[in-house]
Amino acid sequence: MASFKMKDVNIGKMIREELRRQGRTVTWFASQIYCEKSNVYKLFRRKSIDLGQLMMISETLNHNFLRDCFEEKPD
Repeated sequence: MASFKMKDVNIGKMIREELRRQGRTVTWFASQIYCEKSNVYKLFRRKSIDLGQLMMISETLNHNFLRDCFEEKPD
């Protein structure tokens, strides 16, 4: 069985960068994840995030953020 190690990442920054890479607006993103724009800006400042919310964001942006956050440890 594979084991995984969490990378030292800033998930909020990664989400912001992916949103910019896709050319999406904060207004569009907020409407897609059903929250206020002010909460999206707070999300961008967060280093960690709830797994359920991360999965919804990954689906919304069609980007696997879990892959970005974990690395497989060799046995």
